[in-house]
Amino acid sequence: MFKRMLSAFGVGGPSVDTVLDSPHVGPGGTLTGRIRIKGGSADVEIGQAVLALQGRVEVEHHGGEATGTGELLRFVVAERLRVSANQDLDVPFQLPVPWEAPITAVGGSPLPGMNLGLRTDLVIAGAPDKGDLDPVVIHPLPSQDRVLDAFGALGFRFAKADLEVGRLHGVPQQLPVYQEIEFYAPPQFSGRISQVELTFVATPHELHIVLEADRRGGIFGGGGDAFGRFAVPHQEAENTDWAPVIGQWLEQVSQRSPGNAAFGGGHQPAYGQQPYGQPGYGQPAYGQPGYGHQDHHGHRRGPGMGTVVGGAAAGIVGGMILGDMLDGGLIDGDTGEDFAGEE
Repeated sequence: MFKRMLSAFGVGGPSVDTVLDSPHVGPGGTLTGRIRIKGGSADVEIGQAVLALQGRVEVEHHGGEATGTGELLRFVVAERLRVSANQDLDVPFQLPVPWEAPITAVGGSPLPGMNLGLRTDLVIAGAPDKGDLDPVVIHPLPSQDRVLDAFGALGFRFAKADLEVGRLHGVPQQLPVYQEIEFYAPPQFSGRISQVELTFVATPHELHIVLEADRRGGIFGGGGDAFGRFAVPHQEAENTDWAPVIGQWLEQVSQRSPGNAAFGGGHQPAYGQQPYGQPGYGQPAYGQPGYGHQDHHGHRRGPGMGTVVGGAAAGIVGGMILGDMLDGGLIDGDTGEDFAGEE
């Protein structure tokens, strides 16, 4: 009776340890491993063994911003497990990682501000959960790598990265959060653009790229933000030289006045535009088979971006998140222009 009472308060109950075959994975990949459960001093029935992919997120509210732990994915591995006293039980799992999962490492270096973990909970009626947290490293898809390399080639400097709670207009977002990777603009845009924020929304077939340029006021324009969006099949994104594409977009938005809303960042035929004279660029490929991602972190990188992130990591306290919410023009519920709006 005394042991049962202690178990009700979480004393002498089962313990849990999750062992990942590898913590490295890419968006759309699979984390595999096993949950090791060690029985306590009494028999117990575990209602559920649950894995949750968690990260630190920022929420904007009327009084400012707040940070907390956000859950990107919750996955029930097993239900109604009977564990005897002192029994060792291994439960294997295969956890599908969302295609929209945020990137936490670039070029082999941790991305400052981005920390994800896999939490394991044993749900036991009448007793506290027993949680275990294991770090997870998410590497870019090859298509995302190409875009990141373009930022390095153009001379951008990494500023910060974070997860924001909210939804974006016009992209097939499934998660309740999205990642922002923020860069300081290169010298050639000095006085015109101060910073550029990059967001990826990936699907099995396409990569959606969202850009926000923070324009400075003065003789080069009236300031405000400009938004752009690209949507391309993964294979096409991987084969594209993004440096001139992004560079030309920045040149255009840095020279436009905020009162002219004709500029748009969409590049699918549905938006009535073809970008920069490339007639085949931006065609959707929903009929293609799923895009492969067997070796994300082994993908050969172009010049620059790994060095940019690695240098920034050396000068930033690990785990620090500096908030910077996207302006309302991209957040669901806003009545502004869909990615073409400028403030």
